[in-house]
Amino acid sequence: MEKEIIIDGKNATMGRLAGYAAKQALLGNNVVIVNSEEVIITGNKKDIVEGYKTLLKKGGSSMRGPKIPRNAERILKRTIRGMLPHKQGRGADALKRVMCYDKMPEKYVNSKKVITGKEKTGKSITLKELVSLIK
Repeated sequence: MEKEIIIDGKNATMGRLAGYAAKQALLGNNVVIVNSEEVIITGNKKDIVEGYKTLLKKGGSSMRGPKIPRNAERILKRTIRGMLPHKQGRGADALKRVMCYDKMPEKYVNSKKVITGKEKTGKSITLKELVSLIK
């Protein structure tokens, strides 16, 4: 039953992409997301950056956490984790079936990909921009 679903994250909305990936992982499929730094978060750019900066400032002890990701693939994987019951066995197993990559790995260049994004108009920010602004 296990099949591999390869998703191209270019111009995909982060929440919708994360929901789809979480659902497929729960169904038992291996999910690979490529070009995760080109995933888009819709909304006011300033508000999104401020939200992430306050989240980073909140962080507790450097020894314990919470650990807030600062690169695009980890932010996306953390968003997918939020849509899974990761504290239960099936959710933890599903999260292990999800892989995110910033660029296109050689392994997946010639394989068939699910295209989820289309050109967005209006206010939005890519994960690549967000990462450069919060570092």
